[in-house]
Amino acid sequence: MWVSTKAQYGLRALIEIGRGGGTPGEGRAVPLKDVAERQDLSQHYLEQIASNLRRAGFIKSVRGAYGGYRLARPADQISAYDVVTALEGSIAPVECVEENHVCDGKHVCGTLDLWQRVDQALRDVLGSTTLADLIEDSQRQEHARLLQLGPLPPVPAESVGHS
Repeated sequence: MWVSTKAQYGLRALIEIGRGGGTPGEGRAVPLKDVAERQDLSQHYLEQIASNLRRAGFIKSVRGAYGGYRLARPADQISAYDVVTALEGSIAPVECVEENHVCDGKHVCGTLDLWQRVDQALRDVLGSTTLADLIEDSQRQEHARLLQLGPLPPVPAESVGHS
């Protein structure tokens, strides 16, 4: 299965919105411009993805001077599986494991079991990962990056107070 940029960027946008907007209905709305800048994404493409995320019920728009997007429900109630399938459709690795697919060769196919296990593993991993998990991972990674930068070097005393 090849996950498109739409699903990848959609998850990244939800992480940014979840980090910035707090609890659904509370906190500040996050402008897509800010999401695009922080994630180095095209704002135009992000607007299309946000429209899909809004229609799917993951985010809601807030109008006005401090407008933008907020999560429509708690981050721990949004699974990566729900987001990916809302943006991608099916995540089946091959057609023969699609829900309504009828396969004439399933009785002689030596790979059907493999593809069913791959499909189930994808569903399990994505289904057991919530947006809250991804937000926490993102915050942990950012914290680790900041720690790697280390403290700023001390300013020499002779340069303090002089222009």
